[in-house]
Amino acid sequence: MNREMYDLAGWAIKTAKAAGADDCRVSISSDRFVEIGYRQRKPETIKEARQKGLSISIYANGRYSSQNTSDLRREALKDFLSRAVATTKLLAEDPYRTLPDPKYYEGRPDIDLGIRDAGYETLTAEGRHAMVKTIEDACLTKGGAKAISVTASQHDSYAESVVLTSNGFEGYRESTVFWAGAEMTVQGEGDRRPNGYHFVASVRKDGIGSPEKVGTIAAERTLDLLGARKIDTETLPVIIENRNVSRILRGLLSAMYGRSIQQKQSFLADKKSEKIASGRLTLIDNPLIVGGLGSRLYDGDGFAAKKRVMIEAGVLKDFFVDWYYSRKLEWEPTTGGPSNLVIPPGKRSVKEIMKDLGRGVFVTGFIGGNSNSTTGDSSVGIIGRLFEDGEPTQAVAEMNIAGNHLEFWPKLAEVANDPWPYSSMRTPSLVFTDVVVSGV
Repeated sequence: MNREMYDLAGWAIKTAKAAGADDCRVSISSDRFVEIGYRQRKPETIKEARQKGLSISIYANGRYSSQNTSDLRREALKDFLSRAVATTKLLAEDPYRTLPDPKYYEGRPDIDLGIRDAGYETLTAEGRHAMVKTIEDACLTKGGAKAISVTASQHDSYAESVVLTSNGFEGYRESTVFWAGAEMTVQGEGDRRPNGYHFVASVRKDGIGSPEKVGTIAAERTLDLLGARKIDTETLPVIIENRNVSRILRGLLSAMYGRSIQQKQSFLADKKSEKIASGRLTLIDNPLIVGGLGSRLYDGDGFAAKKRVMIEAGVLKDFFVDWYYSRKLEWEPTTGGPSNLVIPPGKRSVKEIMKDLGRGVFVTGFIGGNSNSTTGDSSVGIIGRLFEDGEPTQAVAEMNIAGNHLEFWPKLAEVANDPWPYSSMRTPSLVFTDVVVSGV
C-alpha cells in the first residue's frame, strides 16, 4: 500500500463529508508510460509521460457527480472538494445513485495476481530502442523486396491506484503492461498495397517473447495478403482465427450489460437460462488468472472479484450488472464488466480441423462493420484465406459476413486448441458451419 496516496484519499473523504457530502468514493492514481516507434529505420515516435490525479464520486442530497483534478496539493484540493460538493447539490436527483451495500466488498481473494513486473524500473531507453529496431529489422528482412514501409513500436506502462469509500471499501492495485509489434505495407499487384500487422501484449516484459519473432510474424501475415481477391458468394464453413474472435464476441457481449438491458437495447434481455448458442460455446469471466491482462481483485464498484460462468454449453447464465443498474432493474448485481474472458479450448489444431472440413474460409481479419445490440443484427467485412482439400490456397478480401447473433452462434461447430494469450480475451479459433460469405 502506498501510504502517501492512502492518507490523501482518506483526508479527501473527510474533507468532502465536512463540506456536505453524504457519501463519497475517492480514487488516486499514478501512471507512467513510455512509447517508442520506428519507421524507415529512424525514430518516429518517442513519448514518455507521468500523471497523477484524484477522482471523486460524490453523493449528496440524493444527487451524484464524478469529478477529477490533477492538483493534489491539500490547499487546492480543499477548495476543489468544496466546490465539487456544492456543484453536486445543484444537479437533478437520482435515487438510484448510492455507494454499494458493503456486503459486496466482502470475500475479496487474498492472492497475488502477478500483474506487476518487478523489473519494470530496470528498463532502459537503450533496451527499448533495441527492441523496436530488432522488430523492424526482422520485418524488413522477411518482407524482402516486397516491403514498402514498416512501423515498429513498443509501449510499456506502470500504474498504481488507491481507492477508498466512505462506507468502508479500501483497495490498492499495482500493474504493468507491455506491448510490441509492427505494421507493414507491401507492394501487391498493380497499385495494390496490402497492409498487415502483428502485436503482442503481456503484464510482463518476457511475456511478449522474441522481438525477432514478433517482426517476422508481422511480415508473414502481411505477405499472406498478396493476391487477395473476392470469391463467389457461397455458403461455407468459416474458421475465425483466435486473435479475431474478440471482434464478433463483442457484438454478443454488448447485449449482456445491465445498461443495455435497462435501456431496452439488448437482444438478450429475456434470454437468461435459454440456449443462445451451440453447446460448443462456454464463456467464463475469470478475474483471478495469474498474469492476466484483465485480472483484478475488485471491480469498479469495489465488488470482490469472483469467477463467473456467463454462457455454459450455449445457455446464457448471467449478465454484467453493476450496482447502479442493478438498482434500476431491481436485480442482484454481478459485476459491471468483463475481466479476463475465456472460451475453454478444444482438442484439435486449426490444421487438423481444416483437413476434415475440406473447403472453407480462414478469417484472419475484419474490416469495418457493425453490430446492433438491440436487434442482434451484425455485418462485417473479412479478409483471410480460402482453404481447399484442407490446405490454404488464395488470399480472400472484399468479402462480407452478415446475419444475426442468435442465428450465427448456434452454427458454432468446434473450438480449436489455440487460445490467444496476448489479450484479456483468451479465445481459441472458432469453427462455424453454413455461413454465407458474400462479395461486397
